[in-house]
Order: sequence, then C-alpha cells, then structure tokens
Amino acid sequence: MLDFLTFALCAPYSETTDGAHFDRLLEMVADNGRSLYRLFQHPSLAIVKGAGLVMKAVIEEGEGDIPARMQLLALTEGALPRHLYTALFTQTSDGRLLTHRQLSRHLVSLWAAENPSAVDLLGRTVPPGLLAFLESKETVPLDDIDRLNTRDNLKIAEDDEERNKKNQVLETLDRAYKTSVKKVESLVEKHMDKIETVEKCLQTGAKQMEAYYEAYLEKHVDFALQHWRSRMKKEKSVEEKFRERPLVLRKRREKLKATANWPLFYYKFNRDHALPNLIWNYKTREELRVALEAEMRAFNEDRDVRGNMVIAWNHLEFEVSYPSLKDEIKIGDYYLRILLEQENSTSPEDSPIRRSYEFFNDLYHRFLLTPKVTMKCLCLQAMALVYGLHHSDIGAFNDTRYIVTMLSRTCDKLERDRLLLFLNKLILEKANVREVVEAGGVRILSDLLTLAHLHVSRAVMPTQSNVIEASPDMARDTEKEWYYQGTNKERAGPFSFKELKDFWADGTVSLKTLCWAQGMDGWHPLNNIPQLKWSLAATGNAVMTESDLATLILNMLITMCRYFPSRTEDGAVIRPLPRIKNLLSTPLSLPHIVQLLLTFDPILVEKVATLLVEIMQDNPHLSTIYTTGVFFFILMYMGSNVLPIGRFLHMSHMQQAFRAEENLGGDIMQQSILGQILPEAMVIWSNEMRRLMIEKLASHLADFTPRLMSNNRALYQYCSIPHITYPQLQYELFCDIYYLKHLCDIERFPDWPIKDPVALLKRVLAAWRSEVEKQPSTLSVEDAYTELGLEQDTRHDDAKIRKAYFRLAQKYHPDKNPDGRDKFERVNRAYEYLCSRSAHSVDGPDPKNILLIIRTQSILFSRYKDVLAPYKYAGYPMLIKTIQLEADDEQLFSKETSLLAAAAELTYHTINCSALNAEELRRERGLEVLQGAYNRCVNVLNASSKPGDVAVQVCINIARCYTAAASFPMCREKLIEMSHFIKDLCHTLYFKNLLRVCLVGVECVSALAVDHILQMNLLQAGIIWHLLLFLFSYDYTLDEGGVSKSEESNQQEMSNQLAKLSLCACGRLAGLYTKEEETTPSNTVIHGVLQKLLTPYVVSLIPAMSSEEVLKILTSNVQTPYLIWDNGTRTQLIDFLTENQQAHVRTGQSDPEYGAAFEFDAHKDELIIGGVFIRVYNEQPTFLIQKPKELTLELLQYIGGETQYVHSLLSLSAASVSHPRLARVGDALRALVNVIKNNPGVEMQCIGHFKLLFSLLRLEGCVSVQQCVLAVVEGVTGNADCVSDIAASEVLVYLMLALHSPSLIPDRMTALNILHALMSNTKIVKEALNKGAVMYLLNIFCSSDDSEVREKTAELMGKMTCDKLVGPRVRLILNKILPSALVDQMRDSPSTAVHMYEAQHENPELIWTDDSRVRVTETVSRLVEEIHLQQKEDPNAVWKFPEEVTLSSTSGEVVVGGVYLRLLVANPSWVLRKPKQFTSDLFDTLLDLLAKGGNDAETLELVVNTVVSVLTAQRNLLEYLPQLGHIPRLVSHLSSKNLTVARAATLATHQFTNNQVCGNILEGTEVVAGLVSAMKLRPDIVGVACEALHNLFSGSGLSGTALVEQGLRANVIPFLLSLLDAKLQVQNPASTKAQIVTCLKTMAASPQHSEEVVALLEKSPVWAQYRDQKHDLFLDSAPVAGYLTAGTPGVAGFLTQGNARVMSSTPPSVNNTRRQPELP
Repeated sequence: MLDFLTFALCAPYSETTDGAHFDRLLEMVADNGRSLYRLFQHPSLAIVKGAGLVMKAVIEEGEGDIPARMQLLALTEGALPRHLYTALFTQTSDGRLLTHRQLSRHLVSLWAAENPSAVDLLGRTVPPGLLAFLESKETVPLDDIDRLNTRDNLKIAEDDEERNKKNQVLETLDRAYKTSVKKVESLVEKHMDKIETVEKCLQTGAKQMEAYYEAYLEKHVDFALQHWRSRMKKEKSVEEKFRERPLVLRKRREKLKATANWPLFYYKFNRDHALPNLIWNYKTREELRVALEAEMRAFNEDRDVRGNMVIAWNHLEFEVSYPSLKDEIKIGDYYLRILLEQENSTSPEDSPIRRSYEFFNDLYHRFLLTPKVTMKCLCLQAMALVYGLHHSDIGAFNDTRYIVTMLSRTCDKLERDRLLLFLNKLILEKANVREVVEAGGVRILSDLLTLAHLHVSRAVMPTQSNVIEASPDMARDTEKEWYYQGTNKERAGPFSFKELKDFWADGTVSLKTLCWAQGMDGWHPLNNIPQLKWSLAATGNAVMTESDLATLILNMLITMCRYFPSRTEDGAVIRPLPRIKNLLSTPLSLPHIVQLLLTFDPILVEKVATLLVEIMQDNPHLSTIYTTGVFFFILMYMGSNVLPIGRFLHMSHMQQAFRAEENLGGDIMQQSILGQILPEAMVIWSNEMRRLMIEKLASHLADFTPRLMSNNRALYQYCSIPHITYPQLQYELFCDIYYLKHLCDIERFPDWPIKDPVALLKRVLAAWRSEVEKQPSTLSVEDAYTELGLEQDTRHDDAKIRKAYFRLAQKYHPDKNPDGRDKFERVNRAYEYLCSRSAHSVDGPDPKNILLIIRTQSILFSRYKDVLAPYKYAGYPMLIKTIQLEADDEQLFSKETSLLAAAAELTYHTINCSALNAEELRRERGLEVLQGAYNRCVNVLNASSKPGDVAVQVCINIARCYTAAASFPMCREKLIEMSHFIKDLCHTLYFKNLLRVCLVGVECVSALAVDHILQMNLLQAGIIWHLLLFLFSYDYTLDEGGVSKSEESNQQEMSNQLAKLSLCACGRLAGLYTKEEETTPSNTVIHGVLQKLLTPYVVSLIPAMSSEEVLKILTSNVQTPYLIWDNGTRTQLIDFLTENQQAHVRTGQSDPEYGAAFEFDAHKDELIIGGVFIRVYNEQPTFLIQKPKELTLELLQYIGGETQYVHSLLSLSAASVSHPRLARVGDALRALVNVIKNNPGVEMQCIGHFKLLFSLLRLEGCVSVQQCVLAVVEGVTGNADCVSDIAASEVLVYLMLALHSPSLIPDRMTALNILHALMSNTKIVKEALNKGAVMYLLNIFCSSDDSEVREKTAELMGKMTCDKLVGPRVRLILNKILPSALVDQMRDSPSTAVHMYEAQHENPELIWTDDSRVRVTETVSRLVEEIHLQQKEDPNAVWKFPEEVTLSSTSGEVVVGGVYLRLLVANPSWVLRKPKQFTSDLFDTLLDLLAKGGNDAETLELVVNTVVSVLTAQRNLLEYLPQLGHIPRLVSHLSSKNLTVARAATLATHQFTNNQVCGNILEGTEVVAGLVSAMKLRPDIVGVACEALHNLFSGSGLSGTALVEQGLRANVIPFLLSLLDAKLQVQNPASTKAQIVTCLKTMAASPQHSEEVVALLEKSPVWAQYRDQKHDLFLDSAPVAGYLTAGTPGVAGFLTQGNARVMSSTPPSVNNTRRQPELP
C-alpha cells in the first residue's frame, strides 16, 4: 500500500496520476493521518522514507485544510521533535541515514511553514538567535547532494518540446523545393549546349527562356505540393492513433512552500557561536539533544503504557532550558556580556541586532527601573552601542533632556562616563543635538572639560619641554587660589587645592559649603563646582581618565558644531551665528577650551585646534581670540601632529585686532600676531630654536600653568611679548631658497625636499665658479670694530658686539635722530658683517664654502637621481682637477680643510646617477685619477688609523665610486685593466678596526661580482679568506634584542652589517642568487669552495633565507638534521681562514685549492642520508624537512640496500644484534617513522616497499627494528592508497607473527591499531581470515592480562564480522568457538564482551561457565601454536578452520535465534536483543515442526509453550508478525488431521487474535473454518478456540463483519449450539460453555449479520437456556490458555555472577608491560 501511495502521490511519478484521483487519494491519506505518522516509528528506513515522501506530497499539494491538519498532527503525534532531532543530530557517512536526514529536514521545513504553533514550538526549543538565520539571505557551501531525486517530468517535456518545435509543413515544403531544384539543375546541365546555342543566336529571347524555366519550376513545385497533399490526407489506423495519443502530465502544485533559509539554519547549528543574540556551543547542543531525547522517550513510554488509547503530545508546554546560560544577563533576545564585548568590532552592516527600536526601548525601560548603578551603567553602555549602530532606525530620542539633567546631577564617576558616552551616540541625530543645547548641555560639557587639568599621570612626550610640564610633586604652596565661607559666613582663605582636600577629609567643608576661586562669577556650593565635586565628593570608579573624558567631550562639540555650518552651500555667511558656536564663543566656555592647550596632551591639543577652527570660522569674535592667550599656548606645544594647529593659525593669525609695535620686517610681520614670536621665513627651524621660543613664552606666562593645576577655571590675563631673536640664523651660505649649511647637515635634516633640483644644481655650479673667482671683501674686521666703537686690537664676543650695536642703534635710529640715518646704516652694516662671517675667514676662495658646494651637489645627485639622470654633469673639469690637486698635495693629510673625500663622494654620486656621467668620467681619465688617489690613501692605512682620517674617508668614497662604476660595461673593462686596484681593495679588508672601510669594500666586491673575470681575480687575490672571516663577527642578539641602534654609535651594528654584506658578496661571487636584480654569473669554483667551507646546507640557505637567519646559524651552536655546527667546527674553520688570510697578506700565497679539500672533523662518523644527519633528526623529529618525500624515498632505498645484509647478520649469530650496520638500519627506520609522522602525505612514498618493511618484522633478534617497523606501518595506515598497497602486497602474515612474538607483547596495542586500520579493506580482511588472524586475536582475547588489549581484540573481531563479503565467514568461525551473544557484544560493545567472557551467565540468551572458558582458551591456544609453526616455515600457507572443532555447544538445549527456549519459558518477560529476528526464527521453527507432522513432540511442545508465554508477556512482538508472512501458513495447519499439529496451530492462532493488525491479516484466511476443524478434532481446546473466535468477531470495522460472515459459511452457530447441548469432556465444562455463549453473543451483535445470526439461534431450543443470562462469573480473568506471565518486561542485559578469575595479589611479569617503541 505504501508503495502504491508513493507512486501515486509522490513526484515524479505522481505527474501521470489523474487529477481527480490524485485529489481523492490526498483526502483519504489525510483522513488517516495518524496511521501515516505512526509509520515514522517503523524500524525500516525504507518505510520511513516512503511515509515521509507521502507526507511531503500531502502537505505540499493538499487542498483546503489538509496541510494545516497534517501540520497539527505533526505536533500532536510528536513527529516534529522526532524529525527535528534527526535533522539536527544525524552525523554519519551512511547514505541511507543521510537520505533520512534530508527527508526529515524537508518535513520540518514544511511543518513549520505558515504554522504559528510550530514556529512557537521552535522558538521554545532553540534560541531565537539561531532561528534568526532562517530569515537571512546568506548562502552556505553545498555540503550534500539531492538524495530525494525529485524530477520534474512536465518541465522536461516542455523543454524537449521547445527544442524540437518545428513546423512540419514547412519541412515538407523545404524538402519538395530542394528536390525540384535538383531536377531543374539536372535538366539545365543536360540541355546546356542547346541553351548556349539559343543564347548565342537569340539573345533577345533570353527573357522568354527565363519565363519558360520559371513555369517549369512552378509546375514541378505544384506537383510536389500535390504529392504532399495526398500524403497528408492519408488516414491513420486505430493502433497508430492509440500509440500517438498525447500523454497528459499533471502539473505539480505547491500550495505550501518552505521559504525560510533552512540550509543556513542547519549549517549554523553545527558551529559554535558567541554572538550578542546567540550563545551556541557544544554544551548547548548537548542540552538540546538531551532535552529532545528525554521528551521523545517520555512520550513513547506514555504511549506504550496506554496501549490502544490515542495519545497526543503536549507540545504547548514543551520548552528547552539551557542551564549553561543561566548566569548570562539577557535583555530582550540579547546577551549584554557578548554584546558589550563586541562593542568595538561591530559595524552597522554586521550588526546582529534586529528590531533595534524594540531592543533600545527594552534597555531604556530596564535603565529606568533598576536602582543599581552598575546595572544602569550596563544599560547605558548597551544603549550607546545600539543607538550608535541603529540611530537612523530608532530616530530622535525624546528623553535627551532627561539624560543631560542626569549628567548634571550625578555624583558617580562611572554613571557620569556612561552618560557621556551615551550622549556621544545621541548626537548622531541632529534633533538630539538641539535638545542637548536647549537643556544647557554646552555649559555642562565645558565645565567637565576643565577636569583634564587634574590628569597628572598622562604619558609624557619625548619631545616635550621640561619647562612646561608639571607633575604632582611640583605643586607649590604659593598657588593658593581657593576661598570658602565658614559656618558664620566668614571668608577663609586663600588655600591651595591640597589644603582644601584636607579640609574635606576632616569635615571642615561639606557639599553645601560655599567656595570661590579666580575665574568664577560668584560663590557656589562645593557640589556645584566641577573640580571640587569630582575630586572630593564623587563616588565610583571612572571608565575614562580625565584626558579621555576631555577628548570625548571635544569630539562631541566638534560633531555638534559641524551640524550647523557657518556658511551656506553657495558660500554665504550665516547670521546670526549658530547658537552652539555662539555659546562656545562666550567667556564662559572659550577660555576654558583654549586653556586645554596647556595640558600638552597630543590628542587634546589636536582636538582643541580642530574645535577652534569649527567655532571661529566666520565668527565675529575671531579678532579678539588672541586675548585668551591661544597663540602663546598653541606655540608651546612640542608634538608633531600640527596639521590642525596649522589650519587654525592659517585662519586666524592675520585676523587679530591687536596693536603691534613697529618692526623691521615686512608687512606680514606687522599684520600677524605671530610676528613677535616666529621668524619671517621658517626655512631654518630646529629643536633649539623651538625650545628657545618655548622658554621665552614660558617665561612670559610665568606661573599660569601651575595655577591651572590648583584652579581649573583660572583665566589668563593677556600681555604682549617682546620680539624673539634666534642665533641659529647666523653664519649660513644661502643659495636659491636654501641654506646650504643646514641643507648639508643630513643628520639634522635628512631628505629635506628640494622643489627644483635642476635649478639648484645650476645655481650651485655658478656659485662654485663664483667662489673660485671671488675677490677679498672691501670691509675688514677692524673697520667694523671702528664703526661700533670697539677696540681693534682684541677679539670681542658676540654679546659685547650686540651691546655696542644696540647702544649706537638706539642713539642713531631715524625715528629718534633724523640726522643719524647714515651713521645708523653704517652701524647696521658693520654689525651684520661681524655677525655673518668668521673673524678668521680668509680672503679669496673659501675652502669651507667650496666644501659646502661639493656636498650640496652630492645631496642633489643622491636624492634626485631620476630627475638629474638625463643631464650630463658639467662640473667634471673642476671636480677632476680638484681631486688631482688634492691627491698631489703633500699636505693632504695635515691641512685643516681637505676637499678630496667630498670630491670623491661627489664623483660616486654623479656616475651612480647616470651612465652618461660614468662614460664622461672614463673619457676624462677620471678612473685613473681616482686610482692614484686610492693607492696613495691605501698605502697609509694602518692599525692605528681612525675612521675620521682623510685617508680612510677617501678610501671609502673612491671604493663607492668603483662600486657605482661596476654597473657599466665600459667601466668594468677599464677596471679589469687596472689589476692593481683589486689588490688594493682586498688589502683594505685586512683592517678590521676600520669597519666602514670594510663595509664599503665588501659592497664593491659584491658589485664587481657581475663579471666572471673579476670574480676569478678576486678569488686569486684571496677575497674568500676576508669575506668568510667577517661572517663570524655577527652578533644576532643585537638584532633580536629590540634595542635602538645605529651604525654611527654602535660598532657591533657595523660588524653585523659587514657580516650581512659579506654573506651577500659570497653568494654573488658564486652566482647563487636567482632573482633578476641579484643575478650574477655562476662560478662553480667559488661555489665548490663555499660548500666545503660552509657545508652544502648553509650554502643552500644563502639564496633562500635572510642573511640574518643564515648568520645566526653560523655564529650559534646548531645541531639540526641538516647541520652540525658548534664551537669546534667554527674554531676549526676560523683557524683555517685566519692562517690563509695572514699568509696571503704577507706573502701573497695561500691554499692553492682555496679550501676545496677542507673537511670538518665532527662530520666524519655521522650517517647522512639525503643531506640529513639521521642521528640528529631522530633527536629532533619535529624539525621541518625541506623535501620530505625525497628523504622518505632515500631512507627506503637505504633500508632496502641493507636488508639482505641484516638478515645475513642475524642468521649467523645472535651477537650480531649490536653490529653498527644494524644500528644504522634502526636509525634509518626511526627517521622514517619521524618523517611520516611529522609530514602528512609522504606516506604515499612507501607504496611498493611494504614487502620490504613487513619482512623486517621477522627479525626476531632485533626488537627495536621490529618496533620501528610497527611504528612505520602504523603511520601509513591512515592513507587509503597505502592500505590498498598493503592489501596487494599480501604481507599480513608477518604482522600476525609479530603479534604472537613474546618479545613484542608490550607492543601488541600498536599491532592491533594497525590491524584495526587495515580491516577497513575487504581484501585485507579476507587475507587475515586465510592467515588465521581470527585465531591470533582470539588467543590474545582469551589469555592476555591487559584489559585494554583484550578490548581492542574484541573490537577488531567485531569489525571483521561487519565486513559485507568476508564478515559472515568470520562470524561462522567465531560462532563455532564462542556463543553468538558474546560475538554480538564484540561488535556492539567490546568492553562488555570482555566482562561477559570473564563472568558466568545463565539467561535465555547466554549460558557460559568456567569450564566453557577454560575449554575455549586451551583449544584456541593449541590452534594458534599450530598456525604459528606452520607460518614460520611457510609464510604463504593458507589456514582453514578445522571442521572437527566445535566449542559452542548448546548441551542439549533447544536454541532458536540464539535464545535458549527453556530459560525463556521460565522468564518470558526477558527483553530480547533482537526481538524481530527471534520472532521470525521462532515461527520458522514452529512451522518446520508442524510441517513434519509433530514427530518431535517434546520440541514442538517447548516451542508452542514459548510462543504462548512470550507473546502473552510481550504483546509488542505481535507487531512483527504481519510483515513476516507466517500467519497464513500457520492458519493453514488448523485443518490438519494431526492432533498435535491442530492443537499447536490453535494455541498460536489464539495469540494472533489479541492484535488488531494480525486480525486484519487473519481476515484474508479461512481462520474460522480452521478453528472449527480443530475443535472437532481436539475437544479439549474448545475454550481457547472460542476465545479466539470471540476476539475475531469483536474486531472493529470491516474485519469483524467479514469474519462473522466466515463463521456463517463454516456453520459455526450450529456447531457451537451442539456443544452447548452436549456434555463436554473438558477440565472445566462450565467455563468452556461460558466462552461458547460469549462467542455466540458476539456474533449476534454484528451490525450486518445480526438478524441472520439471531434467527439461527432462535431456532435452537438450547439457546433459550443461555440467552438471557450473563456468564461472566464462569470466566477467569486470567487468559484461558492458562499460561502465567512474568509481568512487565524488564531492562535488557546479561545476568552475571561476577568475574570468575581470582585477582592476583602480585605484580604481573615485566615482560607483560606494554611499552612504546624507542622513538624520539
């Protein structure tokens, strides 16, 4: 029936079902909905799937209220939680279960669609946050396929029709037209000669010819059409019409469709979440699973207890609680802790909050109701978060004024900060800003700003002036600002802030005490003064520091100001000024905002400057802002974030209405308020100048900054400042727009930007020529002294000169002395002359100026290489001449100003800039001139040379010149000709005290390595000895220490740089680098030398790793699988290098092979495979191997090469176990274990080598090798390909031998783990069976002392029995030795199997004694020894189980389905492990005995007793019988003439009548006639038969009517009336007659046959005696059959007597201890 419904209602088959029939079937199924839902509890997955598909079709396509009825039944029948459980918690790879899960998910989605009750149930079952995923649009990765295979046949047919749609008429016409055309073409070809003749003779007849062919063509086309028409009119036969009848497909309808995102729900369900609206993890999933299981179990128990009563699930009260979440604070649907933890990481787009307006109101409601400050603050924090993310959805907040009022009244710091943070979010809406302003929020915020002066623990900026910064220990007693009124209103004071704190502590002042300080508009209570309120009276712990608080308020004010711009979009100024800006411009707010600059906090200063720009833009108060001291305060700031400050100064400094004194500067100096403070052109500006300015400003401000520490509201009284002068602007060489002295000071001004480098270079070259041609000055120092009235014979300091100048300038100033203008100008000229040049300056060209000019050019060429590259350098004649003159100067190393070093540096920069310059230098013979200077300076170098010596600087700069020249081919050719240069270069590397020289020299070597000839010249010059020695001066602790360092101040840093460059130079000389920009010619000679001296591994690291990492390895003691490097190897190499370096420097000769024959002593005795030190790798198994696959192959090759030798050794003598070669094989195996363990994927390389590896298990004399092999095999068994190769290799016998080896008893668990992994392969299971693995495992299971090992063997045997192909054979063998119950437990619960084996049992499913155990143990041990001996001689021998061995004896017991019937009859309520299988086997046995005619009467009696007793005690077993098909066969035996058979069949049939489903099956049989026949044959069973008839006739519905009809046909009434009249030969005649009367009355009660039955009864005179009386008192309440039951079935299990073995009181043998292989 279910199959019929599936094909009739379920897609895709239902598309061919007639629509009316389909709808009728849907209604019928819906009417029997409960029966359909009960099929979901059927044990067969196929039936469950079929029922689910039918249910899916009914809900999706049902009309009217059918879907709603099915959804309601899903709740009342408990189907929704059951399928929800399956949909959520089914985790398997079984395709059938996955199909079941997918179907459950479909059903759950349909039951919940448009079903408020189901949605409400889901809301009480899973958290709302999880249900929210149902509304998400997010997609999930496809993790499953469509297992229900719903195909849309109608859509497929429509698509096919669309693809194949063509007009058949047009196709026929097209074919006819093509045929006619072919005929015309053939005719034309046939008569072509005639056509040509006619065409030549009668060209005028061409048109007639054309008309003829057209008519001919039309004729043939018409003929074709006539032929087609005749074909089209042909009538089709009836059969053809039937075959071509159209197939009508019913279009599927989806009346109810699941629209929620269920795939995302299931995807998110299996993942952990910590979201504001969802906390979901393993604990909560387990709590849900336990709750669903408990509810389903309770519902099923209630249903079972009630029997046939209809039970509905109480879904309205079901709710899942999650105890793990009980401590979480939850408001609405959100957890505050998680919400607030994600406060800083949540964006509006990713916000988890849904229905933000409702949640915000819930938070505000809780905030208003809770009396606890901490809870209020939590709510405020959450409200701020929600409003910040969703303010556009929530809109304006109506209680903004209330929040402002709370801020003004609160005295709790935590509440204050949370209120401010909430207000900061509220101002995101403009309407709330108006409310804040109207509520007086600006004044409140301004008062709170002043608290920033109280924050004295802020971080001090490194550049801040020590003149400004104040700290608590700098407080002075003179800063007494405070007054207060005593109890009698007397004024007390002034007091310092510290003293006021003391008064508060001792109670002298209170909250009501009136206080005053400068800046306040009158006396105020203490609690109304912000500084005193929050310092003395406030409670709680603040969230923010005072500085953070001020920063927040400034940000709020900036945001509020930006809502109200000062100009319109078209640039018109808005008047009146916006209210917020007007309020902030008042004296109550603006001075306090400005004075925050004196905190010197970088953030506060930046925010204040930004706010001032917002406030003062187009503000009429801008012209008087200078009176607040803002320009003094802002210029005292020492931070670097000066952009906002620059914007403010740019906007305001020219707009101040101040009266400046007359100045000598330009107009800007007079108009700007900054004219008195800053220089006119700030091209030169330094920390010293800035500090001087700050000192002057600080001196001018006096003690105002410390006053603010005592009184936050103190106001600054403005006073103008005298003009500030800067001594740093003297003694400069100015060119273009730059001061060259400062421009060349690259330490102070690195990378100073130059706007136009080309223009500056032109002017510098002109200045060079001008300096060379310069004439002496017309004014001397003596003349200047005379003008200033100073003595000429002595030198005067600057202070004295300035004093004389000020005296004369004041005297002859034109404003005071109109006649003294000439004198004033002469005094100015003299003063300027003396201040602008040195008294020791020489006449004519100044070498210092020339030096500045040369250095300036070096800066230009170094910084603007790309800009100047196209230009040929025009200064080479002067530059080369300068170098030549300096090199030839005998006083080169002793004169004060030497130009050679700077000239050489400029030469380097010019040729490094452009190849054109390099060629120009070469043509001007500049390289030769440089070589001469270089040779002269190299010869004077010695051990006492200093880095600042001229010779050292020249060597450095000329080497850099050659480094740059090496980039150009023509220059390299010239360098090759200058062979002496290479020797000089290598000679400079000998002076390790001159690290800078060595650095530049190594750079030059690296540059020269681009040419193969130069590489060999350098090698012959001994460059290797120098470079490699430099490597060992590296100190990696300096680089890794985290300390600041520089090459100028740290010699070790220079040594480190030298080591890095030397390593790079070695790599370039050998051609190791492959990157395009670092590629050099490959040099095999140098490469080989480096491999010998540094090892191949280190050389391979040079191009692959950073130089720091390589050098750290070389200077450390390293022992890795690739490198053994310690003090010994390092010392050996350094000694070798030092010896050859000194020999080469002194004699010019060294090792002729350059170290190619060098070898380290520490590497001689190591086993090296694949470049890996095997011993070290085994000690460091987690070391990352570079090429693990290659190493694996090489290890296998090595082991394979040594295997034959090892076998030979062990065959000779047991003493050979300690042979070194055997030890090396063990090391190689350990390495193989490690490389497989730590490098997933390399186990694939073992494929093809398993015969080799498993053969090593036969090495009985070497346990360590065997252990390593086991470890290797255990590591590869996780790979399916390796397992397949092991199966193909047929090497399992070696593992069996190892499993039995006494020396490997401690390693049995490893071997068992290997077997467990291998048993997933059927081929291996088959091989294991043929090699006796079952017996080996049984032997361990029976005799091992390790319970864990025994459990593992039981698990293994259970896994073998599960194999689809070989498993039944394994089970047969095990069943011959062990009881089936024990074998089943090996599969289901290995630990239980061990306990069962050790205990004694006697129950219906197991009889097990000590004798049984001993017999099995001895037999298995004997068989295993025989197998072991046979396999040692011949590993290929195939084992077969001896047929004569049978230990699983039933000892005369009748066993059916693994159950002892004798014990089951004694205990019929025993809960069977396999009730369905047992029921089937029991009735198969019964039917077999009946078919044999009851020959074995004793067995038949036992089986019948079992049937009656068990079915009486366990009625649920009757549910299995209809589907097994035994009932009709058994009923057929009722008519048997055999007395025993008839009785047995009657007793069994009597049990069938107690079940409605069995009664339905009996309806299709002649059961009534059979019972009548049996009663006639066996009068002693009349009572049982009549009770059975009574049960049948009283059946509900059609079945009872049909059986009554059977009774009428079988003449039951006359027969039973005859029995009433006769004297019954039974044990209890009265009871039997009562049963007969009951049966007859039941027939008389039949609705359809009542009249007929009554008529027959009334004809009998006997019936009148029994008709009007009840006979219930004659009937016993116990079953008529007389069998006693054992009550309600109990709990399944095995009754044991405890462990039969005596526990040992002594420790086990040491040999029985399980140990791990000796692996690293």
